[in-house]
Amino acid sequence: MAAGANHQGSAANHEADIQGVQRIRDLIDRTVQGMGYEAIDVEFAASGLLRVFIDRLAPDGGEPASITIEDCERVSHQLGHVFTVEEVDYERLEVSSPGLDRPLITAAHFRRFAGEQVRIKLRQTFRGRRQYTGLLTLEEDGRYGLELTEAIDPGAGGPRRQLPRVGKKQGPRPNKADVRPTGEKLVFSLDELDSARLVPRIDFRRQA
Repeated sequence: MAAGANHQGSAANHEADIQGVQRIRDLIDRTVQGMGYEAIDVEFAASGLLRVFIDRLAPDGGEPASITIEDCERVSHQLGHVFTVEEVDYERLEVSSPGLDRPLITAAHFRRFAGEQVRIKLRQTFRGRRQYTGLLTLEEDGRYGLELTEAIDPGAGGPRRQLPRVGKKQGPRPNKADVRPTGEKLVFSLDELDSARLVPRIDFRRQA
C-alpha cells in the first residue's frame, strides 16, 4: 500500500512539473508575441537557468530583421517583470537570438526556410538512420521534402557523401554552393520529426 501511494505521489509531482513548465512557456509566448517577437525555443538548464531564444515575427511576404542585443535586453527586462508578477521560480534568465543553426519547429518556419540546407532527425529509423541533411522543399498535403546532398571535396578530386554523424562536432558545414543533390528525396511530415535545424552558411572566401 505504501509503495502504491509513493508511486501515485511521484506521478502527481511529475504531472505538476509538466504543467508548471507549460505555464512558463505560455507566459513567454504571450509576452514576446505582444512585443513583436517569437519565442523560437525555451530551455530549462541546470541551476535554475532559463534560456529563451527569440526572433522577430516575419512580416507578410518579407524577411524579418536580425535580432540585436537591444532586442534581447528589451525582452529580458519585460520577461523579468512578468516572472516577478507571476511568481515564476528561476535563478537566471538568458535571452538570445536562435543562432545560425536555428531550430525549425512550426510549419511557418519550414515554409520560410524552404530552399535552405537543413539537418533533420527522425523519430523512427529510416534505412538504418535517423539523421539526414539536404535542401528543404515544400510538398503537397502539408508535407515537406529533403533533397539529399553530397558535399564537394575539391581536395579529393570529387564529391563525398555528406553523412550525418552523431557525437563529435565535425566543424562548419558547407555552403549550399559547396553541395550538390544526389537525386534522392526524403518526404516527411512534422509529426515524424524529432528535431530540425538550419545548417549554417560559412563563407571561407578570402577578403580582398
